[in-house]
Amino acid sequence: MSSKDQWLLPEGVDEVLPPEAWRLEYARRELLDLFSRWGYDLIMPPLIEYLESLLTGTGNDLDLQTFKVTDQLTGRMMGLRADMTPQAARIDAHPLQRSVPTRLCYMGEVLHTRSDGFGSSRSPLQVGAELFGHAGVESDVEIITLLLESLQLLSIPELHIDLGHVGIFRGLARDASLTGPQENELFDALQRKAVPEIEAMLETYVGDAGQRQRLAALASLNGDRSVLDRAREQLAGASESVLAALGNLSAIAMLIEQRACGETLNFDLAELRGYRYQTGMVFAVFVPGCGQEIARGGRYDAIGKVFGRSRAATGFSTDLRQLMQLSSRSFGARGGAIFAPVGEEKELLSAIQALRQSGEQVIRALPGQEGDAADMGCDRTLVNENGNWVVKPLPS
Repeated sequence: MSSKDQWLLPEGVDEVLPPEAWRLEYARRELLDLFSRWGYDLIMPPLIEYLESLLTGTGNDLDLQTFKVTDQLTGRMMGLRADMTPQAARIDAHPLQRSVPTRLCYMGEVLHTRSDGFGSSRSPLQVGAELFGHAGVESDVEIITLLLESLQLLSIPELHIDLGHVGIFRGLARDASLTGPQENELFDALQRKAVPEIEAMLETYVGDAGQRQRLAALASLNGDRSVLDRAREQLAGASESVLAALGNLSAIAMLIEQRACGETLNFDLAELRGYRYQTGMVFAVFVPGCGQEIARGGRYDAIGKVFGRSRAATGFSTDLRQLMQLSSRSFGARGGAIFAPVGEEKELLSAIQALRQSGEQVIRALPGQEGDAADMGCDRTLVNENGNWVVKPLPS
């Protein structure tokens, strides 16, 4: 192995260098302040947990994304978190155990065994918010509105929201008496909008022509608000649970449209991301020029049940590193620093302290160091004029 290869990071694992690290940190602070103003309490779950609690109730997808190690103290298997949402559900169910609606937020690194798409990170800086203990559309709308306000704070333009509802597909699959493997196979084909494949499956698995038509329709039920009207027509013969899910989606859409600030709202009834543990409305946010969603979320009422305390839950998550690549804001931008000379005079030290307390960045020279003030990124210097230390611009 060459010396160069020794310092290579694993593919998809990122580090953040100056000055971008400060920009990201200032954005993190502003987002957490925003969440706090909405009443969301910050949690800091551990990076690693036993697999039983980390993956319980989350489905096979998260299991495949989780790095696993053996605990040298107990011999039990542990996992490095790939998603903080199940950790938030565990915290709501056990350490907190509140009866009132609980709002939690989090921010921290997660690690994926595989990237979600070409060129995407395997070490996202996940930020999210979850609302537990309320099953109404108002909590779903609050979560979506908070996400949109977060993206607006980061100055990310041209937001497109895709809304779906896993209850529609689940209800239709139940109406057609699909087995678990058949449902999973159809789910995968719907995600790819593979219409010939979907039709072939339905011909094989579903005897009733009406049920086949309704399931096949999901692949084409995507677009603007008119999708909901088309869905009411094409799914008219479905069970009550399907129609209730469609009504729930319509109610959420109406409330979002009342609060929207220029975002484009679309509907995709085959949008089933997170299907294996989400139970109701699901959503994803896209921007032009980005091949995959920049944020996602939805309702997952059943996940707390595996922790012994089932509560209604809805939330969102996103990757702050990815968002900062799309953001046009200059978070934490300041002028150049002030270069202070070598010396231990009391007056010099007092001047440096006063400047730092006023918010200035002061970099002290070190004896024998290489480089001058400009090399250190300074645009001003501290000089002694007639016994007084004053700040002067560097000569051009």
